[in-house]
This record gives sequence, C-alpha cells and structure tokens, in this order.
Amino acid sequence: MKLRSFFIILAISVFILLFGASSSLYWILGQGPLKLLPGGVFREPITAVFIPKQAPFMVSLLVNPDRLESLAQYISFPQNRRRSHREFLSLEKQLVSTTGLDYQTQIQPWLGEEITLAVTSLDFDRNPDNGVQPGYLLAIATKDRKLAKVFLQSSYSKNVISETSDLIFESYKGVNLIYQRHRDNPVNIRLSATAILDNFVLFANDPKILRDAINNVQVRTLNLKNSTNYQEALKTITEPRIGIVYTNFPALSAWLGHLPIPEIPEITQTLTVAFSLKSKGLVAQTALIGGSEQGEEPPVLSKPVGALAYVPVESILTAAGTNLNKLWSQIETGLANKSPLQQLLNSILVSVQEPLGLDFSEKVFPFIQGEFSLALVPSLDGGEPDVIFVAQKVPDVNFSEWVENFDQLAQEQGYSVGYLPLLNNPVTVWTKLNTATGNKGNLTSLEARVSGVHTDVNDYVIFATSVEAISQALSTPKITLIHSKKLQQAIAAISPENDGYFYVDWSQGKKLLEQKLPIFKVIELSIQPLLNNLQSFTVSSKGKDNGIRRATIFLNLGVH
Repeated sequence: MKLRSFFIILAISVFILLFGASSSLYWILGQGPLKLLPGGVFREPITAVFIPKQAPFMVSLLVNPDRLESLAQYISFPQNRRRSHREFLSLEKQLVSTTGLDYQTQIQPWLGEEITLAVTSLDFDRNPDNGVQPGYLLAIATKDRKLAKVFLQSSYSKNVISETSDLIFESYKGVNLIYQRHRDNPVNIRLSATAILDNFVLFANDPKILRDAINNVQVRTLNLKNSTNYQEALKTITEPRIGIVYTNFPALSAWLGHLPIPEIPEITQTLTVAFSLKSKGLVAQTALIGGSEQGEEPPVLSKPVGALAYVPVESILTAAGTNLNKLWSQIETGLANKSPLQQLLNSILVSVQEPLGLDFSEKVFPFIQGEFSLALVPSLDGGEPDVIFVAQKVPDVNFSEWVENFDQLAQEQGYSVGYLPLLNNPVTVWTKLNTATGNKGNLTSLEARVSGVHTDVNDYVIFATSVEAISQALSTPKITLIHSKKLQQAIAAISPENDGYFYVDWSQGKKLLEQKLPIFKVIELSIQPLLNNLQSFTVSSKGKDNGIRRATIFLNLGVH
C-alpha cells in the first residue's frame, strides 16, 4: 500500500471516530445521566505545535477512542451494543491494518486523549530525482510514557527490522529519533521514523519530518498553534469540540494534484472546522479565512424564508436564502481570486448554464434580490428529479420583463410558449412537439414534451421543470417543507440568525449522489459507519466576523 493511500485511510478513520459514535452519544447530551462530554472539550489540539503553519492539512481527535466507545456502550440499547462494539473493533483493525500491530494489547494501554494526522509538507526533500515526496506526521498523546517506549522498542524488534533496512538511532536537540534507512530505496514509504517528545509519540515517513517537528516546537513562529490565521479562526468557534480539522486550500489542492508547490503560492485561504456533539447529532462549526473583504457582516435572516412554503415536503435537497445577487457577489469578491474554492464554484456554475446558453451572473442573479429557494423533488413518474425555483418579487426589479425574457429565450430554442389554468392559477408552459411511433400498425403520433413551467403566486415567481412539480408547489401550502417536522429536525442545531441553508434528505439524496457522482460510491463505502444513522445534513452560513466567514454543518442522526 502506498503511503498516500495509507495516510488517507488513517484520516478517514479519524473522521469515522468523530462521527461513528455520535448516533448513540446524542442520548447522553439529551437525557443520559452522564455529563462527561458537554458537546466535547474546551481545548484545541496540543499537537498543533508540531505542525508547520503552512501545512496543507491536519485532523485531530481530541477524545480517546475508547472513551467514545465506553460512552456509546453505556447509552446504547442492549440490542445495539454488540453492533456498536463490532464497529469499533473494525475501526481499530483499520487504524493499524498496515502496521502488523495489535491495538488492544500494544496501543490501547498507553493511548492518551489526542490523535493528530497531518500532511506537513508537499515535497520535504525538494529532490527532483525522486519526484514529489510529501511529508506525513502522526502525533499521539500518551498517558504512560514508559509503556509507549516499550511499545516502540517491541514494534521495531518484531515488525519493522528487515534484511533490506538498517535501524538508525539519532539524537536531535535532546530527542532520540529512531528510523530506518532502506538500502534499496532511499525514500521511506512507511511511517517508520519515530520519536517520543514529552508526552507524545511521533511517527513520520522520514526523519527530516521529525526534526522539523522538533524545530516547530522550539521556534514559536514556525508552528501552526501560533499561526495568526489559525488562532483568529479558533476565536470565532466557542463551542466545545471532539475534533478539529484545519485545511490550507492552496496547499491541499497541490497535495491532491501531486505538485511540489501550490499553483498560486501567494494566495492564503484556510478553513478551520470544529466538531461538536449536540442533541440529535453532530455539528461542525467552520471558519473560512482568505477572502478579499474584511469587516463585520451579521446574518441577514432570523427565521426560515417564506419561499420554502412552495417547496414540497418530499424535497430531496433544498437551498434557501435571500438576495442571491449579493450572495454571488460575495462569492466572487469574498474568496481569493483564482482560489481553489472559487474555481470549483465557477466550474459548477459553467456546467449548469452552458447547456441553457444562459449567463446566470448577468441574466439570473441580479434579479433575485429577495427571498429564494431552489429544490430538487422526486419525479412522479420515477424519472429524473424535477426542479422547483421560487423567487420573491421586490419593488426594484421588473419581474414581468425578466420572465418575458425567459419566454423569449425558450422560443429561440424551439419551444412553444402556451398558457393553461392550474389550481386557479394561470400557468405558462414551454413545450416542444416530438413524433412517436406506436406499437400497433407503426402509427405515428405527436407528443408534447414540457421543458419548463412558471407562474406568479402572491409575492413570488415559481419556475419548475414539469407541470406535476409546479402542481405540488401550488396545491399543498400547509404540508410543504417549511411546516414539516423533517425540516425542523434538520435545522435543530442551526442558529435562527443565518444567511440561509442548504438541506439534503439523506435517504433520497444518497441515491442521487450515487447516480450523478460515481466516485461518491467509493467514498461512501470508506466512511459507511459515519452514514449508518444519518437522516439529513444541513449547511448554513452565519455571516462574517472580523473578516472570517462562518458556517454551521449539522448532521441529523435523530429518528424522524
């Protein structure tokens, strides 16, 4: 197994630890007698002192895995405890699958309250002869330094030393390093360099990574813990947490692309995420740094947008907010120019608007200055999901002219624009006639294919991709998404003060993601324990605090 793949597996394992026990742990927060974790712990990763501030990626678990399992076992129903235990055993095996070690006998006795994985550098030796060699560091807190030392000695004597390698002992600034020098390959492909520094056991794929980690501790200006951006991001996240994820987007993009340096090294854009346990699920608080705009920007909403009153409760996914024009402007100017995030969003927009021959930034966004909602709903015939888009009319926008422009565009693309009454509302329909051959006598008939439908209702304009979809939007005002228990559960941990949210019903959205994104199936299999109890997830923006954009992600693990 390549080290990159091994490292990804380790990172996924830590993510599973962050999420896996949450479906049971929420009971402890809502009704259980134990008060051990009020959502997590009020501290940041100590091991960040080993990580360089320019590191592409870091993920830290701030709670001992066994502590999570014990809590899950205590609060699980008796019939679920065996399954929970099996999941944790499977995870333990995954964590040490490539080491030949036994977790329960060799690691568990000395494992402390913190595990951190990091990509520390893109090309640690900068040697063009051996290609791009990223640096990897695994830092584990120990509750028993002596047992950890015994573990290292035992693992080297039984599992590491081979005929093709030499074991090297080196003292560096008072710290003993142990690593292998491979005779047939000067570049290590395993986390085979180790050291014990204070109460932490360090593993790296090269002794240079360990030396750099020691330097980072001794020189404050080098390490991530004392990075100004990192500390400013953490100040905006005041909730207790069980884990922290830190990403330097330009560097991470380079790592994923096997590049020795970021494509645009002058860009600074970082994302810090803190995971907290909450009633009914898990919450991730995020802080994004790197936009061109500074200052404060409070959330604009204090309640769900009224446009959701026209979204059917069966919605697969829904985005809702206000002033789409301003939101897009913030995306364009608030993210660093040519940053990976901006490039991703632009590529998605291009893929949507090119088939329509429409420039959204000119023809759509400027007119959506009030509330809006965009929903994907199941098709009644079982085919492709339908789309419903709702926009609030505002006095400063000529909506009649805007809608007429869409009708004209439809006609230019060969559609007929007609009108029909539907549930006491006049509806405009875009249709195109097609010929179809029947089974009897090869008779040919005409079929009208509907491409779009729109109408005005009260203060809103509604667009849909079928008559059936717009019928759902108009016919059930009291059982739409805004009044549903499903949405209330999905936003239970979202602050009422927000800029809108993106909601996915996981039972239906999962199928859609598998169909549209084949790679998702691979990811899903890798993190299956995380998804076992997931009902929905919601992403919500929370404005800007001192130039730092905030958002909340809620994974709803409750029962409908």
